[in-house]
Amino acid sequence: IEKIRKELTTGYKDESGETKPITIDKALQLEPRLRALQEEKPVYGEIIEISRRLEGLYRQAGMHAAGIVIADQELWDVVPVFKGKDDELIAQFSMSDVEEAGLVKFDFLGLKTLDVIDHAERHVNRRIQAELARGDAKALAAHPHLVRKIGDREAIARYEEYLTTKPMDAAEIEETLRLLRALLARWPNTPKVELITTDGFLLPNAVLKREGLMERKGFPESYDLPALLAFLTDIKAGRKEVRAPLYSHLSYDIVPGDTVRIERPDILIVEGLNVLQTSRLPKDGRAVPFVSDFFDFSIYIDAAEDVIRQWYLERFLRLRETAFRDPQSYFHRYASITTEEAATFAEGLWSRINLVNLRENIVPTRPRAHLILRKGQDHAIEQVSLRRV
Repeated sequence: IEKIRKELTTGYKDESGETKPITIDKALQLEPRLRALQEEKPVYGEIIEISRRLEGLYRQAGMHAAGIVIADQELWDVVPVFKGKDDELIAQFSMSDVEEAGLVKFDFLGLKTLDVIDHAERHVNRRIQAELARGDAKALAAHPHLVRKIGDREAIARYEEYLTTKPMDAAEIEETLRLLRALLARWPNTPKVELITTDGFLLPNAVLKREGLMERKGFPESYDLPALLAFLTDIKAGRKEVRAPLYSHLSYDIVPGDTVRIERPDILIVEGLNVLQTSRLPKDGRAVPFVSDFFDFSIYIDAAEDVIRQWYLERFLRLRETAFRDPQSYFHRYASITTEEAATFAEGLWSRINLVNLRENIVPTRPRAHLILRKGQDHAIEQVSLRRV
């Protein structure tokens, strides 16, 4: 047929002038030259006759990207099958015919897409409406689709501010854990997965200032440990609703009277810099609970010290051009200084506070994690260490 096609320079066109595929019989009826070739050269006539017998049959076997069929007996007793490249069994019937043969057919590609959309919508709604601090609506223009979907302008503004003002020393960790939450939520049994940060259990700024701890914010002594332990106890006990204090990265403080609500999650991810720490044990042998006692599995996000420093400085300078420009931001005063001054100030914060916390309180807890993920300069995971004991 290909040889015959090359002999003909024009194709069949309908009334609109578009070329349309037609049957061989129709082509013989419409094209005198094709009939002439058939009669002139026997080999062409033989090709056309063989092609007429094959016309309408499938040219090759194909496989649906995410189609699964189920039978109540061996599959080959119901439909003809063949094996794919990975030795899997594939029904030879088309996707519409397998159901008529008595098989149950699922299109998991479509179902998975719907699941992902549903999970994403629920997480965005819950995150925006329940967990974020109050703020203005300056960030709405960048995400009009969220306004249309949820219809809560103030909530969306708070969400945007949250994403742009996350503390530099915890941003890398929470980015990874957000991805982890999304992946866990896609398990076959679609568990309910929640993420809580220990920021909400920081002592209010007023208390930190009174105790002279503002420059120790993020250190173990700056957290309300009893409140965090009580929260985790209620979660483990299966209480229907457990609330945690809400922290605003815009005001850099606890939001009075506002809370995050957690309702019986199947999996709760707890993010924090010092959650694997232990305290000094009492000499009388009394039981002292640690935050890590409540964890079934712990993950430590690791990176070289110089890499973390570089991330910190880059993020500070980036926030200076974005979130810090908001007059309501706790860090607004740093938006007007020069780039050189900002870099010098950020270097001071890193050396005086973050680096000290990293060396004294965070890195020493690394061996206590079940899993250590080490990241490189480009944020890609370069090494995975799993503790067997």
